[in-house]
Parts: sequence; structure tokens; C-alpha cells
Amino acid sequence: MGRRALITGITGQDGAYLAALLLGQGYEVVGLARRSSSAEFACHRLERLGVASDVKLVDGDIVDLSSVVRLVGEHGPDEIYNLAAQSFVHASFTQPILTGQVTGIGVTNLLEAVRIVNPKARFYQASSSEMYGRVQAPIQSETTPFYPRSPYAVAKLYGHWITVNYRESFGLHASSGILFNHESPLRGLEFVTRKITNGVARIKKGLQRELRLGNLAARRDWGHARDYVRAMWLMLQQDVPGDFVVATGRAASVADVCRIAFGHVGLDMNDHIVTDAQYLRPAEVDTLLGDATKARDVLGWTPQITLEEMIVEMVEADLKIAASV
Repeated sequence: MGRRALITGITGQDGAYLAALLLGQGYEVVGLARRSSSAEFACHRLERLGVASDVKLVDGDIVDLSSVVRLVGEHGPDEIYNLAAQSFVHASFTQPILTGQVTGIGVTNLLEAVRIVNPKARFYQASSSEMYGRVQAPIQSETTPFYPRSPYAVAKLYGHWITVNYRESFGLHASSGILFNHESPLRGLEFVTRKITNGVARIKKGLQRELRLGNLAARRDWGHARDYVRAMWLMLQQDVPGDFVVATGRAASVADVCRIAFGHVGLDMNDHIVTDAQYLRPAEVDTLLGDATKARDVLGWTPQITLEEMIVEMVEADLKIAASV
């Protein structure tokens, strides 16, 4: 019998790439997803990767402890990957309570289900570099103090520390990946990298003339989601659980991403970008840069896809979409 994994947030970017990776490793994959009124499940990312028919989707919500306990009991997963969250930072300022319930308390519900029903299951929590916020060190590692600057980051920090607490208090094999920004063609349009690549494609195809953005000077450590889900899986293959920064070690600004994207299609970004104050955060995180030494040394993980390769891949994917409009 192969191993069974339960993925929450499976219909998102990371969930789709992780599902594809695990299926390739011979896992049976169960995905927790919320139904919507417009469709039974939103599976377009899984469909784009060609794995939708190979995943068993089950209805549930991590804010509902009873459904989580039931699902963990029914499916008996060997590994649980919690990728579910209200993950849009800007929206967390206008939906702070929802963000806290899903991104924070939802983690506790999952850990309680594991503790009560299936304590031998290995658990992965998707932590975030946004927890560092107003950075306390120029390069952030597992020991850098946190200083969250958004309701999203505060909720992620709760989820991170409750995972540590359950690991230390109840002996669960629970690990957290402190993932720095990671993108792909499957990224939602509300995220700045995809907003840029989609905008560039639409401008190139004559569908729009300008691209409105917020803080062009913000710097992030950007990697590819396909690389980062591999780090998630490696964490749960270790004999000893722990927390790991997953990052490339290279920071680039939003303007840098724009230059790569516009340059790929032969356009000058300065002819099309408009700075719009509505896209500025109430509390900005200026720079994030990760030190993934522990992931390299313990997991044997290193990123394989460069920023330039990733942005070009995203632009090319969005050019195909724009051409079909």
C-alpha cells in the first residue's frame, strides 16, 4: 500500500503543485476543499497540471473542527499538509477576523484532529516570511525574531507557534516551512507577480495600455512554487521534525520583476506603469531575504529555477491566455 496524504488548500497554487509531486511519488492524495455555489470545486489549477482526476476531493473547512476530525479519522492520512489560508495580505487588513479564524485558528483545529484521532500522522504547516515583517536582521533565518506587519502575518505567526507548541507538548511530528515568496503561472491575479505578468501579456496583445501597481521599491526573495513544494515534502521525510526557512537567498524589487517581464516582450516598463496609492499597504514590509542554509544542510534542498526563468514562464503562460481572449 502506498502512502496517503491529505492536503488542505489543494485547489491553490501550492496545493496543485504538491498534489502533482506526491502523485508522482506514488501517494494516494486526498484534498480538502470548500464547495462554492458556482461550482462543486474550483479545480482549474489541478486540471492545468493534468492531475485533477487522480486526486480525491473531499468537502470540508478547517474552521470547522468537527469536519476536520471526521476527515482525519475517515482517511487516516500518513502525512497532512496544511496549505489552507486567507493568503492575500492586502485583504487581511479589511478581513482581519476571517483571516485570524482561517489562517490562525484553523491550524489549531487540524493539530487537535491529529492529536486526538491520528497522532502518528506527520504534519506540515505553511508558515510565511511575512511573519518577519519589520525585519530584525538583514537576512532572515529560523532564529530571526518575528515582527508581523499585517493581520495575515499575525495569523500566520499564531499558526507557526501553535505548531511548535503541539510538537513540543504532544510529541507530534509537526514541521513548519517558513516559505518566502513563491510564484508560478498558477498564481492568483491578486498577487503582484501574476498581476505584472498578466498585465504585460495584455499590454503586449493590445488588451490594455497601463499597469497600476503600488510600492515598486518593495523587495522580496522570490522563488518558484514547484521548487518550494519539494521542500515541504522533504520536511516530512525527516526522522526529526523542525522548522525550515525556504528561500533563494536573492532579493529583487517589484520594479526588477517589471523590468524582466516587460523586457521579455520588448517593451519599456516606464511607458506603461502607473503608481496607484490604493495598492499600498497600511503597514509596509520593505525587504525580505531568506537564509535557507538549514534546508540545504538538513533536507538537501536547493532551488532549481531562477527568478528570470520563473517570470519568463509566467509571461509566456499569460500570453497564451491573452491570445485566447
